[in-house]
Amino acid sequence: MNSTNGDTEPTLAVEDLRREYGPITALDDVSLAVRPGQVHCLVGPNGSGKTTLFRTLLGLITPTEGHLRRPEATVGVGFQRPVYYPDLTVEENLDVFARLMDAPRDGWRKRVVEVLGLERVGHRQAGDLSGGFRKKLDLALAVLKRPRFLLLDEPLSDLDDVTQNRLLEFLSEYAEGGNAVLVSTHRIEDFATVLDRLTILDGGRIVLDRSRAELTDRDESMTGIYTELVGPG
Repeated sequence: MNSTNGDTEPTLAVEDLRREYGPITALDDVSLAVRPGQVHCLVGPNGSGKTTLFRTLLGLITPTEGHLRRPEATVGVGFQRPVYYPDLTVEENLDVFARLMDAPRDGWRKRVVEVLGLERVGHRQAGDLSGGFRKKLDLALAVLKRPRFLLLDEPLSDLDDVTQNRLLEFLSEYAEGGNAVLVSTHRIEDFATVLDRLTILDGGRIVLDRSRAELTDRDESMTGIYTELVGPG
């Protein structure tokens, strides 16, 4: 169910969310708000409900119960499995997606290409790229129109260390520019230096939802907090 946010600040949120698949409850009484100006990390083990919540926020799954609140704002998404046209080159993919999104070919696109190191493979067919470059292309397409809300599923997977560091810095700056970044991941340690809010899911329920300031007050590492709540691994 969709409703409109009457606040001045747009917020992507779910309230009292429940999602069932037959006898299985994937999400149970989940409330979550994704706000501009934050890198928000959604963390949990396999089967915790991250993917279901991620897809619900995108409007791809209808809640069994509860409410989805989606603002009138652009949303960019990067899936764990990259999405692009494999028979087109990298540059052609960027051109096609830019036209579909009505995104201008300007300095922003050039910066994204440079941050992700795509300039040297622009002429290559996307289907012939390595796993790392396929991921980079998918990320570039996700931010091509400078979406107000950016949702990324495991964005650092398959990326080399240099690109990971560049991307983390980029995401931090992107949020500081007034945009919202939601990252779904099972590796909390990768985002510990840039996250502004941490939400931990386990067994379809939220077991922790805190700002960085609240977490810092506990005087514990992000990994330590996660291990305490859901166990190692």
